[in-house]
Amino acid sequence: MIAGAGGAPSEGVIFSLMKNRDYEIFGMGADSTDLACSLAPFKRLVPYASEEIYQDALVQIIEEVRPDFIHFQNDAEIFVASGMRHIFDSYNVGYFLPRHEVIDTCVHKYKSYLAFAEAGVRVPKNLLIENEKQLKESFSEFGNPEGKIWLRSSAIGGGGKGSLATENFDFAKAWITANKGWGSFLAAEMLTSRTVTWQSIWSKGKLVVAQTRKRSGWIHGNRSISGITGVTKVGITTSDKQVDEIAISSILAVDKAPNGLYGVDMTYDADGIPNPTEINIARFFTTIRFFTEAGLNMPDIYTQIGLGFEAPNFDRRINPLPENLCWLRGMDREPKLFTEESIKNL
Repeated sequence: MIAGAGGAPSEGVIFSLMKNRDYEIFGMGADSTDLACSLAPFKRLVPYASEEIYQDALVQIIEEVRPDFIHFQNDAEIFVASGMRHIFDSYNVGYFLPRHEVIDTCVHKYKSYLAFAEAGVRVPKNLLIENEKQLKESFSEFGNPEGKIWLRSSAIGGGGKGSLATENFDFAKAWITANKGWGSFLAAEMLTSRTVTWQSIWSKGKLVVAQTRKRSGWIHGNRSISGITGVTKVGITTSDKQVDEIAISSILAVDKAPNGLYGVDMTYDADGIPNPTEINIARFFTTIRFFTEAGLNMPDIYTQIGLGFEAPNFDRRINPLPENLCWLRGMDREPKLFTEESIKNL
């Protein structure tokens, strides 16, 4: 059973699961227009995880379907479902989740920032903004040479929620007020536009496999005030030992015995060092189909472990895919896999 069916994050997982094995996929989702387009052969509409009736509705579906395994692809739903493990256990439904405390740390960005900093991982300075005085302090303490700071929401949610770069105090104040963000917004040091993500699967404290992907642009980034939409335009496989080391250190900063999915988002600072900005916990990033098409089917590996099978052994556990494979995406067209060289020769 795959939650969020019809949405891009879950559809990449569903595609991957249907590619190599004869899984019977049951998709559930809260948006009927998304759900109608899902690849899942069986579908059910459910309330949003934020609604009080969500848990009862999920239990009812589990009673009817009796799934062998369940997976979630949305931070808010992951957080709620993580607290329902006793229910999953009572119905013998398999799941593969980190401990709830770890999920709580990772879905709240300020908590993960504190964990990174305490572990000595290099991170941009962050300040939780509760009042105007603290907002002013953030400009004076870590505004870049142009006076800019980076604002973002620490609340549960992805896609660069609430993000904004500004050097204007009055604008920052109005932005936080408009987003009802006093007490939940973070001000941070500005980093560069270079980003990289390290998607990994762990089992009982041991790394199963990890693959790095850098990003070249966001779809419709020019229509977002921050330039970030959370929707990657071009993903490119890459390998960098420094990225590997920082990603592993970041994960161990929040969980000494990792178990499940950990996707470390990093942004490079002015010195060329990747800084972790968040860990996408217990879920795959939206473009996970990229790795599947390239030959690394992480959703299948993850599901097999979750069903109780042994984790596979890799000759190269970190970055087994070739470098410079490109995943090109756009609206209303199928994504395509290219090599960087083949694009240059078009």
